[in-house]
Amino acid sequence: MDIQVGDLVVRKSHGGDIVFKVTDVFEDDDRHIHCVLKGLHLRLIADSPIDDLMPIEAEHLRNEIVRMEGMHNDTLRRVLMRRSREREQVELRRSEATKKFTFFDLPGRVLHLDGDEEYLRMCLKTYNQLNIQAEGRWVEESKQAEVIVNLLEEFRPDILVLTGHDALTGNGKKDFADINNYRNSKHFITAVKKARIFEPSRDDLVIFAGACQSHFEAILSSGANFASSPNRIFIHAYDPVFIAEKVAFTPINRTVEVSDAITASVTGIDGVGGLETRGKFRLGMPKTPIK
Repeated sequence: MDIQVGDLVVRKSHGGDIVFKVTDVFEDDDRHIHCVLKGLHLRLIADSPIDDLMPIEAEHLRNEIVRMEGMHNDTLRRVLMRRSREREQVELRRSEATKKFTFFDLPGRVLHLDGDEEYLRMCLKTYNQLNIQAEGRWVEESKQAEVIVNLLEEFRPDILVLTGHDALTGNGKKDFADINNYRNSKHFITAVKKARIFEPSRDDLVIFAGACQSHFEAILSSGANFASSPNRIFIHAYDPVFIAEKVAFTPINRTVEVSDAITASVTGIDGVGGLETRGKFRLGMPKTPIK
């Protein structure tokens, strides 16, 4: 079968449920050809015998892109509507003495490390759409722990996102408790621990870590505020962004309700979860007039 790196494929054995990009083709010890696969919109990495793969048709790809981008745009719209309602409530609570002043917003700042360069670009574009100051670095999952402290010292973010790809492997055993059954969870855990040595407080540095099927409980125990994946399902490329946005725009005198943060994500409660966390948003005044 003529499948090459860069091709978009589906797995026949899984009913073509997920669109993947082929990132590598290799021969195993028995001289069987396999492909390494990366989810097109889901933070999943997998491998498959080449005979199980089928190139997708143009219509299938078009429908998949429309469906996934529709989910992203719906979530974006919900976020902006929520912010509009919250700003109206702030205006209603203002005293007569302060109504002559104009406020300015100071949301939390994000440092985002992603093991996938394409996903990182997508996420940075979404941060920009959400008016969040974000620095992004493309760093392989296994290398994130090596660079995290230097990057934290350089950027001093309020919110740290550590993500990329992951998968529950275990040769079909499905032992959720064994960290060795996860492709990259141990790397996220090590990076979170390094970040917590730098800043121990979960309120001073808010951390989201994980990807598809990651070891949710172990990542939280290592010091993260939010993680994936409680039910070991696939999460969307944008899930970390929308969790970070909820923290970035929740006032510092309020706690981010976990249920609200989960609702803000694309995947929902099966894919992401976390702990009560103080928000990072501040209002300032007066706003300097533009002349």
